[in-house]
Parts: sequence; C-alpha cells; structure tokens
Amino acid sequence: MASTNVSLTELAKGARNASNALASASTASKDAALERMAELLLRHESILLEANAKDLAQGQAQGLTDALLDRLTLTPARIREMAEALREIIALSDPVGEISEMNVQPNGLQVGRMRIPLGVILMIYEARPNVTCDAAALCLKSGNAVILRGGSEALHANQAIAGLWQLALKESGLPEASVQLVPTTDRAAIDELLQLHEYIDLVIPRGGEGLIRRVVERSKIPVIQHYKGVCHLYVDEGADLGMAEKLTLNSKVQRPSVCNALETLLVHQAVAPAFLPRVVATLHKAGVSVRGCEQTRRVVPDVAPASEADWSEEYLNLTLSVKVVTDMNQAIAHIQRYGSLHTETIVTESFSNAQAFLRLVNSSCVLVNASTRFNDGSQLGLGAEIGISTSKLHAFGPMGLRQLTTQKFIVLGQGQIRS
Repeated sequence: MASTNVSLTELAKGARNASNALASASTASKDAALERMAELLLRHESILLEANAKDLAQGQAQGLTDALLDRLTLTPARIREMAEALREIIALSDPVGEISEMNVQPNGLQVGRMRIPLGVILMIYEARPNVTCDAAALCLKSGNAVILRGGSEALHANQAIAGLWQLALKESGLPEASVQLVPTTDRAAIDELLQLHEYIDLVIPRGGEGLIRRVVERSKIPVIQHYKGVCHLYVDEGADLGMAEKLTLNSKVQRPSVCNALETLLVHQAVAPAFLPRVVATLHKAGVSVRGCEQTRRVVPDVAPASEADWSEEYLNLTLSVKVVTDMNQAIAHIQRYGSLHTETIVTESFSNAQAFLRLVNSSCVLVNASTRFNDGSQLGLGAEIGISTSKLHAFGPMGLRQLTTQKFIVLGQGQIRS
C-alpha cells in the first residue's frame, strides 16, 4: 500500500507506469499473481477477520444500517468465495490481444480489431471489502492498473487485503503499483483524483446514489454510472403462480441489501385475486413489509398503503412495493417511468409476451422466469464483476474482463498507399 507521504499525483503516475508494463504482461504471469493472492487470502484468514472486526465495531458505534453492516462483513465463507472468484478469473480467457473482425478491403488491406486494456482505473467504493479483491483481480487480468479508494468504514479490512495484493504482485514479478490503495479516507482525495485525467482513464464508483452523483458531477474523467437498483418482477396473465411465488421470494429475500434485489412486484389484474394473498402471506412469513396500491389493498387489506415515492425507492431491506397492472404494457410503462435500468424479470407462460418484454424493456439485464438475483457477473459467466453499469457507454450491465478492455483497429498491408 502506498505510504501516506506519497502524493496522489505520484500515486497516479505510478499506476500509469504500471499499466504500461501490464499491457504486455503474459497471461501466465497475471494468472500466477491471481493464484498467489488466492493462497494468501486463505492463509491469512484470521488477519482479515481481525481487521474486519475493527471495522464492524466502528460501524456499529457509528450507527451504520443493517444493510451497510451486511455489505461490510467478512466471514470465513465470504473469504473463501473471494479466493474462489480469483480462481474463476484465472480460468477465464484473457481478452488482451484478441483479434477479431478481420476483413479484406478491395485494395488488399486486412482490417481488424484488437482488444487492449483501458489503462488506469480508479475505483471509488463504500463498504464491501471484497471489492478490494475483486476489482484488483479483474483489472490485473485485463491488463489495467487500478487505484482503489475504499470507504472509511472498511479501512482496516481494505488495508489488510491491499497488503496481500502487494505481496502477491511482488512475488509474481509484476509492478506493485498495479494495485494501490489510496492512503487516506479524506473526501478531498477523491476530488483531487478526479482531476487527474492525464493519468487515469476511467472512474468506476460503486456505492450509494449520493456518492455516484457526486463523482459524476466533479470528474474530468469518464465515469461508469450506476445510481441505484430499482428492480421489478412482473407476473403475467396465465403465469405459473407457484413459480412466480418462488421467484418473488428469492428475488426479495435471498439477499435484500444488494442492488439486484427485487423492490417492486407488478401483478396482472387477472391473476391478482389468486396470487396476491398467497405471495403476501409468504413474504410476511419471511419478514417482508409489503406496501401496495389501492387494488392490492382491496385484495389483501392488511398491506400498508404505498406512496408515490415508494415506486422509485431502492429499499435495500425487507420492504417490497406491490402494484396491480391492467396488462403487460402497463407493467412496462411503470418500469420505464420508475425503473433505474438495472434488472427486470417477467414470469409468463406466453412466448410472445416473453419476447416482447425482452425487446421493449431496456434495462441492463432482462430475464424470463428467473430471479432478479441473477444479474451478477459470476452468475452470468463473467467471473467476479467490478460493478454493474446502468449507463450504456461503454458497458451496460455487469462489467467483467471484456468490459474492462476496448478495441483498437489494426491494419495489415503490403505497401498500399492512398490515392
């Protein structure tokens, strides 16, 4: 980890130099560093848990919400998951140097595209110390240097993980500046880093809506945006109600504090009388507080009334909004008005409705008969993700290895000149 007397500009310059070396690093050398990091995580589990315990004690004293404390928590199982995620990334194909779209022009020139790293990535994130591991791993494998600026609530765990990264890089012969943790949690450091566009190529903020909007407003560097996850599940006319109940419960309850958890349930009016009593009973049994529209409350009177603000709320807890809609078109209109371009799913037995929903709903991940919780890099086959983009440039949805690269044109000639 960079010492506290190193300026942020020098830190960014170091990252730029490291990125130049990483761009030509072999897949074998990058994978060796990832494997070494996985070994170090498992070997030093007790150190990580001890550091995390300090963060949790501090967070509880400061009154952090249950959702934030959950994101902050490391357990032996989560540390094993971090190591497994590294090995999943090792198993993935290295995108750097991949050549595609080769075509021969009429003049004989061969024109194609080659994948290259983005360069230096600045990650700004809250809680979730596993991001310190996942982000560094994905950036390393894709040939990018990364500057990590975690929140003060995870300071001790982040320092411990970053220290292991430094050791893994050194032992693997890669530049230690490939992964650097900003040595201060002072917010002024973020503002300074956001001005260093000559050294940093992309900013990825990961956290609450306020953090992301602040970064977007102040950055001179392109920013991947993801303000919040207001995710919807629509139960269509003629849907399998047993499946719909199961998917609703999993989408809401399996891990309610994350961005791909369900926040609003939309139900076709034809199935509302049969479906709402059973699903609300199941949700109440699981500890979910349900807020419904007037039609929902006519069917299930003990549901609390939903306000206009509830439809655009990312609860990140065991609260769910429910609305009865006249048909799929109204469900889609509701998603377009209140959604956040994150994750939406339809439960339906109609092939034509499924295809229409896929085509007309423009969120980063649209599912048919599956839980919203599947909008996740590891679940979609990308390995660990660095975040989910709800902006459409240059990536949309979970960002894995390929989304951390870009393409340049390559041209092969035999002496051709332009007339």
